[in-house]
Amino acid sequence: MPRLSRRMLIADVSVTFDAAPATTFEYLVDPEKRSEWQSSLRRVEGLARVGERPGATGTAWTDVTLVPGVSPRMEVVADDPYTRWEEIGSWHFVDAHLTLRFDPQPADRTEVRAKAFLTLPLVLVPTVAVLRALAPRGLRADLRSAADRLAR
Repeated sequence: MPRLSRRMLIADVSVTFDAAPATTFEYLVDPEKRSEWQSSLRRVEGLARVGERPGATGTAWTDVTLVPGVSPRMEVVADDPYTRWEEIGSWHFVDAHLTLRFDPQPADRTEVRAKAFLTLPLVLVPTVAVLRALAPRGLRADLRSAADRLAR
């Protein structure tokens, strides 16, 4: 059977936080805190927590974005505390996969590396050039916003 969709890397960025890995991790993976630093997000709805802490594997919610009608269902698919965290967002026929890696740095700092992938129908593949130009800037700006909040 032919593949009708394609998974493509659209962003790979790193930002250094002036906070320890545990503090950085706990802030970034908490769905209820996302609208504080994610510029495209108005709020989260339908949060279904799994486990003892926010952002554990299996946690799910809906992102209500600034774009009317675009509200992907999100799910945490990997959660290695203070090291790695992954989510997948699904909206109609598009999936977005975000991986965050947390690397300890000297002086109680953390480098966060974020990689974003899209899986979309082949007919939409030509739009990826635009997304590859915009997504890294947006993702980096969002992470810098989070880093600034934690530095206060």
